[in-house]
Amino acid sequence: MKKAVLLINLGSPNKPSILSVWRYLRQFLMDYRVIDIPYLIRLFLVNIIIIPFRVKNSAKEYKKLWKIFGESPLIKYTKSLTKKLNDKYSSKYEFYYAMRYQNPSIDKALEKIYLENYDELIILPLYPQYASASSGSTIEYCNKKINNWWNFPKITIINHFYNHKSYINCFIENTKKFNIENYNHVLFSFHGLPERHVDKTYTNNSLCKDNDCEYGVVNENKYCYKAMCYETTKLIAKELSLNDENYSVTFQSRLDDKWLKPYTDTELMKLAKTGKSKVLIISPAFVSDCLETIIEISQINKAEFINMGGKELNLVPSLNDNDNWVDSIFEIIESNA
Repeated sequence: MKKAVLLINLGSPNKPSILSVWRYLRQFLMDYRVIDIPYLIRLFLVNIIIIPFRVKNSAKEYKKLWKIFGESPLIKYTKSLTKKLNDKYSSKYEFYYAMRYQNPSIDKALEKIYLENYDELIILPLYPQYASASSGSTIEYCNKKINNWWNFPKITIINHFYNHKSYINCFIENTKKFNIENYNHVLFSFHGLPERHVDKTYTNNSLCKDNDCEYGVVNENKYCYKAMCYETTKLIAKELSLNDENYSVTFQSRLDDKWLKPYTDTELMKLAKTGKSKVLIISPAFVSDCLETIIEISQINKAEFINMGGKELNLVPSLNDNDNWVDSIFEIIESNA
């Protein structure tokens, strides 16, 4: 049987120019699963308020990223990861990659896959924790495109892998390259979401705050992004033998004050003020280094932390195209086959 695997990550501007960043932000923020408000209000908010206010600064931050990597690291690592997977596991699967927003597009990847007449297509969004704004958007978009096909192969969708042992082990191995005993605190920083997004995941009319998501995943909150983040943290912390008082969970990259709390930047300020001057950050929501890890955490948050009296802040690298991550993806696919 011929089997294809499509790896999908979030995306990036094609270039760090204002026009390119504008196009990327517009496609991203106009997604109704990202900003879940009526279309006309979203159209006004995104194009008249958010993008004009943010685009120049965003382009400046992307230029910093390009200066370090020469291109988008998210695309660079996803492309390299796909090549390594094909080099090692092509006897069982043929791997493709695409971005949810901008290029390389899902449309073109699916077109190539259809023409190859595969028996099975496995879609793997590279977001460990399910969220409607990331995994949900990606899955819905793929389904819309596939619905136009004349021939349907068997299709498998992997909607999360937040608790998969091999994924957890990859972050543990990366973290063990640092001497944890040299740090006062370990901070697990996840990408933020509006609180209403996690509230919408509950089918029993409850809210996220009613379900003790800080203790991890149970049946009632199994689709809650926040619960998955805490479950991932719990699994990594256990393997690293971290005591409860020596680590915490935060959320970064908010647009307003109605997003998941605590916030990464404010928590770092509290740590600096209370004498926790050496902090190690782990970002398990990001399997590829990107703007949020390289610029937001390693530059902006670090500078603010040092300015508030902190002495040292280091970030555990993402999984990128590491060999153990290559093997982990294969194991994730096999366990969902």
